[in-house]
Amino acid sequence: MNVNEFIKYLKELNIDLSEENLRKFQVYSNLLKEYNKKFNLTSITEDKEIYLKHFYDSLCLFKVKKLFDNLTLLDVGSGAGFPGIPIAIVNPNIEVTLLESNAKKCGFLKIVKDTLNLKNKKKKKKTKKDARAEDYTQKTREKFDIVTSRAVAHLQVLAELETPALKVNGYFLPLKSHITEEIENSNKTLNNLNLKLEEVINYTLPIESSSRTILIIKKQHKTPDIYPRNYNKILKDLKG
Repeated sequence: MNVNEFIKYLKELNIDLSEENLRKFQVYSNLLKEYNKKFNLTSITEDKEIYLKHFYDSLCLFKVKKLFDNLTLLDVGSGAGFPGIPIAIVNPNIEVTLLESNAKKCGFLKIVKDTLNLKNKKKKKKTKKDARAEDYTQKTREKFDIVTSRAVAHLQVLAELETPALKVNGYFLPLKSHITEEIENSNKTLNNLNLKLEEVINYTLPIESSSRTILIIKKQHKTPDIYPRNYNKILKDLKG
């Protein structure tokens, strides 16, 4: 995906990029390639692939019409900043918090934040023992309007780790590729967490037609106090 294609396909998502937006995406791409030489951020290193599989793919979250202004969004397992940073670039009215466990990646996120002068993005670093995802969401219960992640873990794991931090009537919006089996195996977990799957958005990336899915999951009531459990316990239950 070249820059002109990026502009074209984002217009179909009702996203109109300014010259400043485009400049920030180019700087972001350059930073990604530069720091990827120092430590592993991504296997995707060509501009056309970065624009398609990282930037555009992240912004497909705007297919969800509930993603409007003046929201708080938590991106769990953000890695090199996806989907949180592209969202922060195109919509400064969304307060984006990135949660990432890897110290080097956290350092990279800070560099991106400072270089792009992103005022709406908070960097949350979970490198300490007491800053694991389950600890962070326990401390921020019912705080965020939206929680999301992109290709991080199984739906059951994500739901338990992320949704305690979600407000009642807020939305859990995981971005996935292959999801049918995960949905079938996660019904009990969603019920236990007071979550309801409202919609499944299936689509393909332009140009290469890779399959993608966004789940729209609403939090109907407060998360029971026993969740989230220890990460190892969650994984043990997943493996049966």
